[in-house]
Amino acid sequence: MMRAGAHLRTAGVWRKANRFWSDRRGIAAVEFALIMPILLIMYFVTMEASQAIETSKKVSRIGSMVADLVTQQTSVVKADVDAIMQIGSVTLQPYSRSTPSITITAIQVSADATKALVVWSRKLVAGVASSGAAATTETTVPATLKIASTFLIRVESNLGYTPVIELAMNSAFNPINMGETYYLRPRRSVAIPCGDC
Repeated sequence: MMRAGAHLRTAGVWRKANRFWSDRRGIAAVEFALIMPILLIMYFVTMEASQAIETSKKVSRIGSMVADLVTQQTSVVKADVDAIMQIGSVTLQPYSRSTPSITITAIQVSADATKALVVWSRKLVAGVASSGAAATTETTVPATLKIASTFLIRVESNLGYTPVIELAMNSAFNPINMGETYYLRPRRSVAIPCGDC
């Protein structure tokens, strides 16, 4: 047989539990605490994706702009080419987590259109300009651009995009490689020689 006090205690527990489940005063705070991490993650992923897309467009712009500046010249020297590459690398601002590499290669297609030879080449890697491929080295050119006795400027722009999450996780993720290659013909002359390249 159940004692009267035990029955009252059980009824009291049920009453308290019922009151707890029907109390709605703190439900908004609990829901907010549960949903807030998901919302923050979505916000940061969206922000990072939009910045990655914008940076990819800027990497493409680097190649286009550098190629355009070089092909407007009738002749160049190392200092001119290096300055143009520095201008190109600054276009990434305000993104500054990694630096782009830019390679400018002047290419002469042979008279029989079978070979594409490097005339001169300069590159900018980690902010330092240096010589690129050696002169007279054979290189590749798309078949549609391999026209006999023509001159081309090829600009390759590359960037290892570092997401914010990689900085926070101490290199848990690999950088995202972004790059573009542009081929342009000289605008004001048949060829663009480089005096000291």
